[in-house]
Amino acid sequence: MTAPTLVLVGGGWHVPASYSKLSNALKEAGYDVHVPRHPSTDEARPPINDLATDTEALRKYVGDLVEEGRTVVVAMHSYGGQVGTNALWDMDLKTRARQNLSGGISRLIYMCAFALPEGGSMIQKVEEMGDGYLMPIAFDFADDGSVVPRDPQTILIGPSDDEEVDPYLATLVRWNGKCMHDSITHCAWRHIPVTYLSTTQDFTIPVHYQESMVDVIRGQGVEVQAIQIESGHCPNLTKTNEVVDAINNAIGWTPTK
Repeated sequence: MTAPTLVLVGGGWHVPASYSKLSNALKEAGYDVHVPRHPSTDEARPPINDLATDTEALRKYVGDLVEEGRTVVVAMHSYGGQVGTNALWDMDLKTRARQNLSGGISRLIYMCAFALPEGGSMIQKVEEMGDGYLMPIAFDFADDGSVVPRDPQTILIGPSDDEEVDPYLATLVRWNGKCMHDSITHCAWRHIPVTYLSTTQDFTIPVHYQESMVDVIRGQGVEVQAIQIESGHCPNLTKTNEVVDAINNAIGWTPTK
């Protein structure tokens, strides 16, 4: 059986190296793994790239794979959900088949990620949930618009004395805070099967945020496969095997190794 092609779409502050533990575990399970880097994580001061450039970059990256005739699974973490939702709206298998084209995206997997409707943004969701006042407390916004978490371990991972935490945090970079305010214009989850991996101990996107996003999707008549993981915002690091198992379950893949 051909190895599944999986594109892992990272969150804010994260670069491909941040996902090395998960990508290696997925490769061991037989996946052909791709982890593109968002232009908005290029650490430019002041920031130049935003959701629009991240969307364009991901659309081209996944589009190139699809044009090769591949069936692609897209797993998105945190802000990566906003990028993937915005970028991949017409790449589903059915749409391409109607155009007599092979390849396409078979499933979107949101990993504690922003799954928003058209016009939605990260900030809008935070304000909707009544937590807008917490943004400057949790995040350090520089005068040039770039941003970093004030306490990345607490916000992103949670309490842990695991020796892997410090090297993981060292991979994180300064990010364009404008991306939090940018709204999406397209909505891929309307046409591509959806799995949502919610994280029950998440301080960055609390689980009730995640559940409300799933409720919105279901309210639009879209079926969502929901899977819970007991972790903070980075299960790719702290619950790697559980994430791999969840992805296997979502697409019906039996590991080859």
